Amino acid sequence: MTLFQHGGPRLTAARRLSAVITAGVVAVAAVLVAPRQAVADTPWLSVSDDGYVAISIPAAYIEANAGQMSQVAVEGNFGPSFAWAEYGLTRRGDVWWGALGPLKPGLYSYQVTGDDTKSLKDPTNATGVTSKHLWSTFLVPGDPARLLADAPQGQGGKVETLTYRIKKKEHSALVWTPPGYQAKSAKGPKGPKGYPVLFLQSGEGQSATDWLDLGRAKQILDNLSAQGSMEPMVVVVGGGDGRADDKELKDLRKAVADKYDVLRDPAHQAIAGVAEGGALALRAALTHPNEFAYAGSFSGLPTDGAGRPDARAIGRGLTLLRLYTGNVTDPAYNATVRLTKTLDRAGVRYEFDGVNPDGGANWNTWQENLIDFVPRLFRPVRDHGPSAGHGRLKGEFHPPAPGTTPTPFVRDGFVTFETTTDFKDAKHVTVWANDAPGGSWLRVPMSRDGDRWRVTIGPLDPWFYYYQWIVDRVSVKDTSNPTKVTSEPNWSSFFIPGERARLLSDVPAGRGGKVESLTYPSNVANQDRTALVWTPPGYDAKRAEPYPVLYLQHGSGQSYTDWVEMGRAKQILDHQFLDGKLVPMVVVMGNGNVPDFNKELLDNIVPAARARYNVSGDPSRQALAGLSMGGVQTLGVLKAYPGRFAYVAAFSAWFGSGDGVDAAAINNGTRMLRLYVGDQTDFVQPLFMGSLPTLDSLGIRYEFDGVTPGPHGWDVWQKNLIDLAPRLFRR
Repeated sequence: MTLFQHGGPRLTAARRLSAVITAGVVAVAAVLVAPRQAVADTPWLSVSDDGYVAISIPAAYIEANAGQMSQVAVEGNFGPSFAWAEYGLTRRGDVWWGALGPLKPGLYSYQVTGDDTKSLKDPTNATGVTSKHLWSTFLVPGDPARLLADAPQGQGGKVETLTYRIKKKEHSALVWTPPGYQAKSAKGPKGPKGYPVLFLQSGEGQSATDWLDLGRAKQILDNLSAQGSMEPMVVVVGGGDGRADDKELKDLRKAVADKYDVLRDPAHQAIAGVAEGGALALRAALTHPNEFAYAGSFSGLPTDGAGRPDARAIGRGLTLLRLYTGNVTDPAYNATVRLTKTLDRAGVRYEFDGVNPDGGANWNTWQENLIDFVPRLFRPVRDHGPSAGHGRLKGEFHPPAPGTTPTPFVRDGFVTFETTTDFKDAKHVTVWANDAPGGSWLRVPMSRDGDRWRVTIGPLDPWFYYYQWIVDRVSVKDTSNPTKVTSEPNWSSFFIPGERARLLSDVPAGRGGKVESLTYPSNVANQDRTALVWTPPGYDAKRAEPYPVLYLQHGSGQSYTDWVEMGRAKQILDHQFLDGKLVPMVVVMGNGNVPDFNKELLDNIVPAARARYNVSGDPSRQALAGLSMGGVQTLGVLKAYPGRFAYVAAFSAWFGSGDGVDAAAINNGTRMLRLYVGDQTDFVQPLFMGSLPTLDSLGIRYEFDGVTPGPHGWDVWQKNLIDLAPRLFRR
């Protein structure tokens, strides 16, 4: 395998902040690296049927082939709208490890990169991309990707290379012929009638082979043919050199007609392409409408002739002009808006497939375009509308000019990030955020825009997001964003509103509870410590009946501020109280960063809370919960002091040894023991699952909420609190 040193911006740029996923801290993105020589036959990357990707790369192999690495990442089309992104791996002993998912069904490409500069191919994956020799691919199965799978053996067409010469220069194209195709020289009882032909063009910087390796054109055509969804035709795939040359297209058409049994009349000729190839198709349709009866533009840009289309000539010569574009992250989106207005003014008849809200300018989108376009060729079609789930064009999308607005800029779920000018000399800048499936962390490369770096990603679902810049492998805060995370000063946050995120949003002013600081002396830390305390709306310090109380703990690397700043505990509790789902209670968020948490909790935090607030000391009116390290601490209190808290919950934690545990005391003194854990991307899950047999063997009664989709991070723990809080003090 080849190892490259990279300099300057590149599509496949790789980066990752080196970090270990410590319990309770924002889990750092995991990374993958690819070496030069084959290593064992254990796959580095495995994919489950439900779309989870597990990654394990031997560190020794990386060091032997690329040297010592401070960061390793697998970069691929994992981002929102299948955008290229970097997923950092965590060093665990002798391997670089990571887990990501669930990924949507589809084709994914990736490479492994260390320290932003050394990219390698995965030698344990036999797939490849001819034009990108460091890339490998894998297919996540599922109904949306069924046409991307290999057709049953013997039911597919054939792909061969057509080589032809023009003025002593050799050119080539790829040609797909349908099942049962007879060569031009073949003789039958009635003789061949000829096949219609589709010329399928690539874009600048792409090759014809990309339509096979990344576009899955053969699989799509094979499957459409096998299910009778397309007319038998010949499909010619040309390369893209960025020139969209009409002369080269003319020469290619002649070479195809000379060798293949294709019909030459315009009624049986079609053209389509991506990006610059789409521009070629548009030019053919709008300026030479008598040459092709069918034209499709996949993320194509308007051509010079688009401003003066002849509607009558186009109407006479063109049976179908169908336009496709990705969402606002597609460079062709605004151009398509302008083109449709031009065509409407000119009275040109065309069809628009609508905007796939989750599709950008990439092969995943163009695969869908091909699947929609081919069945419309050379046959009557009833449905001329957009594909299911596609929306209308909403006008051009223009983020504010650089330097004119705080970052990030959010519109319709699309987020534009922009740095200050402090990094104008940087070589590689990414935005690292919890925007991957389930709330995992990806780093999306930013592009230089003058003295700043910028990128627009999306659409993101309504939720609470946090991010930071990674500038030449160094973590940096977005100083233009005033939000803060006390325990992780480089993080900033933003919120995308919507029903899905309602419980994480601020309630109307004056209607929520209050969060106050509680300072108390700690004889464990030998200093004054602070807790944050949420009191419900209408809290009455003199109420005859003390309030029940929940002691809610953070994780490792965090502190008492995190449940408010990152966990959105105030917003969650406010909403649930106003919704009538919460028993009025006080919630105390203490500092668990001490060597003896049991003593800190029972001798310091609890007495301080009872002295300041009207909260109960009755075990049946007390609850204890925590995430990760805080969850382990919570279960430690349960084992050491069974019955002190009637309600106990642990998020992404594990029970540990059952030695010396008084199961009867736990069962007698605990009204509810409820356990939570993230999915396969939560590195604690194996420890958690290993704890359940221990609890079962001891006979301890517990509730397991089932796996919460997401990693070892706040997206999971917010959902856990949302589930837990309404269950407290109701038994």
